[in-house]
Amino acid sequence: MGKIPAPGLVLGGVCGIQFGAAFAPQVYPQVGAAGVVFLRLLIAGVLLCLVWRPRRQALDSVKGAWGTVIGAGALLAGHHLAFYEAVNHIPLGAVATIEFLGPFVIALAGSRRAVDLLPACLAAAGVLLLGGGGVPLDPGGLALAAVAASCWAGYILVSSRMARRLSGGQGLALAVLWAALLSTPYGITHAGTALLDPQVLWVAAVVAVAASVLPYSLNLEALRRIPPRVFGVLTSLEPAAGALFGLLILGQRLAWPQWLGIAAVALASVAATYLGTGERPRSRVTAKSETPHGGRTSRAESDNVAVPVE
Repeated sequence: MGKIPAPGLVLGGVCGIQFGAAFAPQVYPQVGAAGVVFLRLLIAGVLLCLVWRPRRQALDSVKGAWGTVIGAGALLAGHHLAFYEAVNHIPLGAVATIEFLGPFVIALAGSRRAVDLLPACLAAAGVLLLGGGGVPLDPGGLALAAVAASCWAGYILVSSRMARRLSGGQGLALAVLWAALLSTPYGITHAGTALLDPQVLWVAAVVAVAASVLPYSLNLEALRRIPPRVFGVLTSLEPAAGALFGLLILGQRLAWPQWLGIAAVALASVAATYLGTGERPRSRVTAKSETPHGGRTSRAESDNVAVPVE
């Protein structure tokens, strides 16, 4: 990775996340979104544990570490299940855009300036365009995307504490494994023995590597080279990437007002990133952040927040 420019690493992670989300539905008829999420989390968790080799002694020595990991894993499981179920009802670009509002709200939460209302208004206009711009969006899918956004926002807050308390990716690896365990009953109930189908396992492995393991590694390396503000701007391309992969792989088309809505939300994120980080010092723990997403460093990395990819 040393020869790849940092922006290329971040964009690679963004594409990996959205490619995985677009690639997964091909086995929905066999195992549903629940089965894909269970296998993705399980495979990603095992691979991350092999990479980071978490040690019980390290977590036992930090007060509250286990509670933070458990909370992060629970939110991660909720996010993944809601996100992948939403993709089964509405276009991926719409899901990625609505889910993006979770980190966006956190980026604006601490604001006390009138100027920070501008990106909020731009994002609101984008959501209105997305919801009423041409292609009908299933209300159930929108609700699931909103749940995913809420879980993602919660995960950002919890994982920032995890990043401050634990070095490397030990906490992240265990959180992903815990998320896999929580999703096990749901996945097995909906998929059963179809989970053992070679085709299903192959697709789940591709999704786990493309949307979890690879982005985690790329983003972690990128954050060692670029400031969080730049990272936040680059990851603002996720809604557009989701719409593009949804079109290319799933054939999901959006009307031009909805594309404008996606662009408006992305621009709002860029504006919030710049307005929110102009006077803040760079976090000293950024290089140790447990990135993905996801899952999520976050898309709202302006506040030493660490998030894996989706």
